[in-house]
Amino acid sequence: MTIHHRIRPFNTKETYPEQKLNNDLSQGVVARGTMVFLRGQVSQDLETRECLHAGDPTAQTRKTMENIRMLLEEAGSRMEHICRIVVYVTDIRYREAVYQEMGKHLQGVHPCSTGIVVPALARPEWVVEIEATAVIPDA
Repeated sequence: MTIHHRIRPFNTKETYPEQKLNNDLSQGVVARGTMVFLRGQVSQDLETRECLHAGDPTAQTRKTMENIRMLLEEAGSRMEHICRIVVYVTDIRYREAVYQEMGKHLQGVHPCSTGIVVPALARPEWVVEIEATAVIPDA
């Protein structure tokens, strides 16, 4: 069953071969249903609020994606419902590590994605933040 209509899905290994990435993305997504907006997630324990993996882009991305999965499930959604992500990194050199890890969690999903390099995030130990928007399909 197709959950959402993905417009021009692609994989970054063909689009950006020099970057050694393997992310399933789309140029656009058409979705009907209940929207779930997640604030930017970071490498933080959502129970204790403890910051985790200071300065490590791969480990921070893994924890960030775990937080996204957990919050979507709490909302009655799942990763396949993600339509859009926005990725913020504090250093362009982190991009490859962040996207390689993020791609593992979004294999086959093909969301729209925007990446932005920013001078800083809310805490100096954070190097990546990811926003996600999902749509739970109508029954």
